[in-house]
Amino acid sequence: MTLPTTLHYTKDHEWIRVEGDVAIVGITDHAQRELGDIVYVDIDTVDKDVAQHDVFGTVEAVKTVSDLFSPITGTVLEVNSKLADAPETVNSDPYGDGWMVKIAIANPAELEGLLSAEAYGELVGA
Repeated sequence: MTLPTTLHYTKDHEWIRVEGDVAIVGITDHAQRELGDIVYVDIDTVDKDVAQHDVFGTVEAVKTVSDLFSPITGTVLEVNSKLADAPETVNSDPYGDGWMVKIAIANPAELEGLLSAEAYGELVGA
């Protein structure tokens, strides 16, 4: 299982990469493996404010549907449009082209409460 050390992680299996005042968010390698083949990503929160831990969308796999939880408070700026036609990108490249949303960071202090790669690895037994 891959766990880039430059990212932050949540107990809900999302990752976050900070670029200035914007957070790029996706699901972890562990999460996509547990879900199996992803067939649909449903995110309709563009231009909406989300609070930390709020649901910002869902991901549908062959065997289940799972909520996506925001790792931080902010405004959803963009959804990865590539996922509409190729949701399986989340499986093949969860930390790259499989990102899900970009969120304007409202409260940078929330980043302090997120997990490091090492802590997340311990959580999932990696």
